[in-house]
Amino acid sequence: MQIEGIELRNYRLFREARFEGLSQMSVIVGANGSGKSTLFDVLSFLKESLTQNVAQAVARRGGFGELVSRGEKGSIGIVIKFRESGGRLATYSLDIANDQGRPVVEREILKFRRGSTGQPWHFVDYSRGKGTAITNEALYGQEGAEAEREERVLDDPSGLAIKGLGQFKEFKVVSEFRSLIENWQISDFHIGDARPSSETGYAEHLSSRGENVAQVAQYLFENQRESFNRVLEAMRRRVPGISRVEAKPTEDGRLVLRFQDGSFKDPFIARYVSDGTIKMFAYLVLLYDPKPHPLLAVEEPENQLYPELLYELVEEFRDYARRGGQVLVSTHSPDFLNGARLDEIYWLVKKDGFSTVRRASESELLKNLVAEGDLPGALWKQGLFEGASPR
Repeated sequence: MQIEGIELRNYRLFREARFEGLSQMSVIVGANGSGKSTLFDVLSFLKESLTQNVAQAVARRGGFGELVSRGEKGSIGIVIKFRESGGRLATYSLDIANDQGRPVVEREILKFRRGSTGQPWHFVDYSRGKGTAITNEALYGQEGAEAEREERVLDDPSGLAIKGLGQFKEFKVVSEFRSLIENWQISDFHIGDARPSSETGYAEHLSSRGENVAQVAQYLFENQRESFNRVLEAMRRRVPGISRVEAKPTEDGRLVLRFQDGSFKDPFIARYVSDGTIKMFAYLVLLYDPKPHPLLAVEEPENQLYPELLYELVEEFRDYARRGGQVLVSTHSPDFLNGARLDEIYWLVKKDGFSTVRRASESELLKNLVAEGDLPGALWKQGLFEGASPR
């Protein structure tokens, strides 16, 4: 399943914004305060709304008044357009209203269009905990088939219908979309969390903050040796001198990462190696995961890394996307942007307090300059991404 578009209404800086034609890998650039972090927060908000409820997700962001665009009194709207496993384009829309101080789901719809014509089937259509869901989903698209709907009531008007309905096998489309959101990885990697030793245990996937990197490294070494060897080989290429990485158990039942530098007899534990070494290793553990997340979102991966490594890191992200995990990256680095294609780049422009979205591949100037051999990062640094200058 691939997200092809995101539409936002009254969500902080995005009074009205559209990200259209998203590919397997998309790179977002923009000046400070233009909304890159806000876009990533939208993804986190949806995931929290699903795993908890809308009211709690709103509360974590300071309440409805802090989340809604400044000066707006209407509802907050989020629309996700995605290609489901059967290849059909689906639309999920969520409107959130403020009901006497409590956020509620004003409207929640999951729908498909039947071919190029005809009215779409609303697989889910709910408002404030009440609504209907289609029960004969298997007949969707068949000639003459009519939707059969069943009414169900949720316990919580701030809960998402896809959360409850997605547990039942008869709602296959709903279940797929719920699983898509549940397995999003919005990376918030912190060097400080990755350095300390961690409790021994089982961890297949790197967490959003990276504190379980030693556990995941140990899991890959013991159960996915091919993937671990690819991580180690990539480390050798990216970080001069590194010949071995291991997750070593301690006497008190903890794991520590140890990095062997060929120039020294004894390995260094994680707290004594550079930030860039730790971060590169964590990213490689994430990107060589045998089971890619359906969506991986990473903010400013260039921090603590040498500029010369960034072009290759773009290729690592792109390879991850080729293996089935859609990638969304924000950056402030011209070096990172130099590795991206124009059709992968979007930039944010903030004007009068609100941000809009532009696509690099729609700029004739940028297309012509890149065709002549210029690199996107160099063009951005020169200020040719109008309204998104890094200076």
